[in-house]
Amino acid sequence: MISRVLPVKTLALAAGTLLAAGLVVPQTAEAQQRRVRVGVLTCNVAPAVGLIVGSQRQMSCVFRPDRRGRREGYLGTFSRVGLDVGITGRGVLAWTVFAPTRRLSPSQLAGNYSGASAQASLAVGLGANALVGGSRDTVALQPLSVQAQTGVNLALGVGNLNLRRAPLR
Repeated sequence: MISRVLPVKTLALAAGTLLAAGLVVPQTAEAQQRRVRVGVLTCNVAPAVGLIVGSQRQMSCVFRPDRRGRREGYLGTFSRVGLDVGITGRGVLAWTVFAPTRRLSPSQLAGNYSGASAQASLAVGLGANALVGGSRDTVALQPLSVQAQTGVNLALGVGNLNLRRAPLR
């Protein structure tokens, strides 16, 4: 049993190291503008099977603004290109949302986001995805904590999130 667990722990450590390195990526001048925290985006993620060179997961999300304002519902598709091997169950992702101003217009989170992505699971797992995009690439989604999920999985690569406005569930 130990011989099976040790390599997975080593892979998980390698994944964490690569994620940390990947999150420090250069940004364009437009993306470097000063951003302020505007709220939290929490997503319930569907189960998935890693297809070695990529994966795709459906999600339903709720944006909760830090200041006054209504919660907004979103549906999303998260795709990853890179190493992705294994099977994961349902999970939860949470991002802190940063924007150029404290006030977001309705549906401003809708759009495409991309950035570094990594996760590792053995029964219970963790992951993180730092993404930039949205309305004219002005919104940044930074991992609030980590992705919580179950399964056996190792994934490293470039993540792409497509968010579209949807009614709250």
